[in-house]
Amino acid sequence: MFQQYTKEFRYNIRLSVPVILGMLGHTFVALADNIMVGQLGTAELAAVSLGNSFVFIAMSLGIGFSTAITPLVAEADGGGNKADAKNALKHGLVLCTVLGLTLFGIILLLKPIMYLMKQPPEVVTLAMPYLDLVAFSLVPLIVFQAFKQFSEGLSQTKYPMYATVIANVVNIVLNYLLIFGSFGFPKLGIVGAAIGTLVSRCLMVLYIWYLLKRKKKFQDYVTGFNFGQIEKKVIRKIMGLGFPSALQMLFEVAIFTAAVWLSGVLGKNAQAANQIALNLSSMTFMFGTGLGVAAMIRVGNQKGLRNFQELRRIARSIFLLTLIIEIGFAILFLWGRHWFPTIYLDVDDVRNMADNTEVILVAAQLLLVAAFFQISDGIQVVVLGALRGLQDVKVPTLITFIAYWVIGFPISFYCGLYTDLKSAGIWIGLLTGLSASAIMLYLRFNYLTKKLIVD
Repeated sequence: MFQQYTKEFRYNIRLSVPVILGMLGHTFVALADNIMVGQLGTAELAAVSLGNSFVFIAMSLGIGFSTAITPLVAEADGGGNKADAKNALKHGLVLCTVLGLTLFGIILLLKPIMYLMKQPPEVVTLAMPYLDLVAFSLVPLIVFQAFKQFSEGLSQTKYPMYATVIANVVNIVLNYLLIFGSFGFPKLGIVGAAIGTLVSRCLMVLYIWYLLKRKKKFQDYVTGFNFGQIEKKVIRKIMGLGFPSALQMLFEVAIFTAAVWLSGVLGKNAQAANQIALNLSSMTFMFGTGLGVAAMIRVGNQKGLRNFQELRRIARSIFLLTLIIEIGFAILFLWGRHWFPTIYLDVDDVRNMADNTEVILVAAQLLLVAAFFQISDGIQVVVLGALRGLQDVKVPTLITFIAYWVIGFPISFYCGLYTDLKSAGIWIGLLTGLSASAIMLYLRFNYLTKKLIVD
């Protein structure tokens, strides 16, 4: 019985590994940012966490919206229709550029909210200039996403990975030079980290366009755009898939952002511990996200071929592979929960010894909870990818809202602020929301695919 699923593992891995490596690249840069900034002190680490919490919300909308391009391109590719695939890219680029500029403007308008959020004043002061630059970097990032989703829709997942790796190397080098003022560069602290992020994201867009333009198989798709000829039908289709997908990602990212803010109410050490646990969990989440992209591509292809029995079998093979990988991560988190936090802080710093010790103890508690939500988080993001491949986005959006904000957030809020569980209570709410999402999304996928096979 299992062989019908396990025989797909090799291709699923081959398709998802470049996506995982590319996304891990982003997370490793965040890890490098956090480790470098952590050497400056816990206030600086908390400031990066607070600034990024605003950017992550906007980024989730941009990245979520851009995922609409992949299933449209995958379906067109499955049906052998080049014109539709090119149309999806052209209109996607226009919409992603407009969305990136809009999100940048919204963040600038919302910046003063930081003063009303009961965050430590020193943290807010440090976060303000950092946020300006990182917010602007959303524009090139979301344009890059349009190219990335298009390339993945054609099952070409390695080219976005190349662009991401190059950009990440540039980011880390610039961070080192500008955070600490190495080799005669100005010492800019966390603003240096923001400049590194902005420059690397601009480079990422230029490099992926250069890569795709050079490859013969992509030339017909990425050249000769007539941006004066915009079709309302295609715009409506992308927006119809894109905005619910953006909301799905927003609901999940926003609850993790709420965890950052709730942790800030508990103090800078709780916030720094939350940032460490969140950064580690983000790295393992990328494996689920990469497999979710594989699910979206393969389900989209089978939808184009109208082979629904095969669609269901292939999707289940990806779900099973995800479950096995996430159980492995859960064991890793349980094993290393006391050691991992020490990577982020200077444990020999006598001046900050008390703060650092508290951060490490709290982070270890959070990683204990995070070990268990590895499985829920991986399954829900992969099933969500399969549903996007089916172009089913409206009901999953409602499911994610209920799971995170009707079930998960009230538990995080109450347990975090009104019980002795404190930071661990916030993460118990996250675990509950992710588990509810995984169960409900799988039931939705099961119902839809059975219905397609019978019809």
